[in-house]
Amino acid sequence: MTKNSSPFKSILFVGNHLSQFGANVGTSEILAEKLRQENWNVLLTSHKKNKLFRLLDMLLTIFLKRESFAVAKIDVFSGLAFIWAYLSGRLLTLLHKPYILTLHGGNLPSFSAKYSRPVMRLLSGAKAVTAPSEYLVQKMEPYYTGIRLITNGIDYNKYQGFARPDNGSTLLWLRAFHGIYNPELCPKFLAKLKNQGLIVDMIMIGPDKGDGSLNKTIELAESLCVMDQIKIVPGIPKDEVPHALSQGDIFINSTNVDNIPVSLIEAMASGLPIVTTNVGGVPWLVEDGVDGLLVPPDDPDAMANAVKEILTHSEFAARLSANARKKAENYDWSNILPQWEQLFYETIQVSIS
Repeated sequence: MTKNSSPFKSILFVGNHLSQFGANVGTSEILAEKLRQENWNVLLTSHKKNKLFRLLDMLLTIFLKRESFAVAKIDVFSGLAFIWAYLSGRLLTLLHKPYILTLHGGNLPSFSAKYSRPVMRLLSGAKAVTAPSEYLVQKMEPYYTGIRLITNGIDYNKYQGFARPDNGSTLLWLRAFHGIYNPELCPKFLAKLKNQGLIVDMIMIGPDKGDGSLNKTIELAESLCVMDQIKIVPGIPKDEVPHALSQGDIFINSTNVDNIPVSLIEAMASGLPIVTTNVGGVPWLVEDGVDGLLVPPDDPDAMANAVKEILTHSEFAARLSANARKKAENYDWSNILPQWEQLFYETIQVSIS
């Protein structure tokens, strides 16, 4: 069976596809669109906002559309989202439909250590398991042998690596207002810089996830007298991210738990010097002192010192920028999409042979 003659170019993506409700566009949604451009038929479940309805929609779609897809791809996260992945995998097994798993989230290894039996049962039923980072490949190896590394992709040419002034001092933060991303670290280290005589502006872009982090960040910034230095912008459409990144001079990643966030890869492609916490899979992406600076999580002094180093050493900042942009080339979709297509073809061919 050749690629061009295959009648089975149909895939069901199972996961949280909630961008229409203001959530960030997930990597699976982007991959689905890239595959459609290559003439794949891709079904997505679920777009339901309510968590119970989302689970029901996933299971109903799997059952009712079982003759409409050749293979399913399931996103696997920790927490409640794991239940959806687990039940979807069990139903697909009962229906004799092959599935591929994609592991996500910096918290998945610790979750798997606590719930090893259901994790191993889900993974053992997959035709293939993928992960977007070497971090997850290594940490999840005890539960499945042969995890396939396929990194997240970006449209590299959309990120122009804009030239920035040597004295540019606008910091950019692009995540979501939720506790795991620790947005409250930002006013803390801004206050540290202010006490050292460095007053810098910061743009914080991200949707409010509703856990109180946004209000806490604002209240903290006001109490530390740095709110006038912070501009808060709600989540933006994916196609506006390159322009947003061009407005900053240094990229800040304050997260407490992480894998390899696409926002970091996008910042690298934009030529932004990066200061990021060294959690999860981040050290597998950012090499300290080469294409970014790594600091311990929730350490405002370390974050402030790293930002100061970039602000006061323009040649060092330029070197970080150039190295980061060069590394980001590896994550262009022209390199990533063929890996997905090959995996889908292999899985489909094995399942029908």
